[in-house]
Amino acid sequence: MTTKINKKLVVNKDWCKGCGICVELCPKGVLTLENGVINIDNEDICIKCGLCELRCPDYAIYIKGDEEDGK
Repeated sequence: MTTKINKKLVVNKDWCKGCGICVELCPKGVLTLENGVINIDNEDICIKCGLCELRCPDYAIYIKGDEEDGK
């Protein structure tokens, strides 16, 4: 039996102050600022590198991973 790890990019819009650091650091251009908060434009092209999570001063964006049994 193998274990498959699925990762998802998550934004806590209540914590985001709209500094734009994550937008500038994203190598794939997945993130944008809309109405002063982060928006995920196209998560399908996100490579889950973690730069946004690493540099967010407000901990408003993170990569969530859950494990599933693969068959």
